[in-house]
Amino acid sequence: MAGLDRLKERELNEARLRKVNERKAIATELGLWLPVFAIARCLKNARVSMVMLGAGKVPLLKENMKAAEAQDLLTPEVLAQVEGTRAGEKLSTWT
Repeated sequence: MAGLDRLKERELNEARLRKVNERKAIATELGLWLPVFAIARCLKNARVSMVMLGAGKVPLLKENMKAAEAQDLLTPEVLAQVEGTRAGEKLSTWT
């Protein structure tokens, strides 16, 4: 798509992919699919008041809803491990 090359270059790089793989490894250890893990992290975050799910098909929505139960797996130790993968990570503001 026109105009997205700059965004791709800035956001989709080796460092970002390494962070994703580190988090995927944590999710896998917990027996979670990475998107479910990510949604569970959002649900667990006290600064997040609402998580809106979207899916093109009912089975995907049902899979995403497993995050409600999966958030119980995100113990303080697991969250500390996730935070460890964020060392030096700059929060993207999409600007």
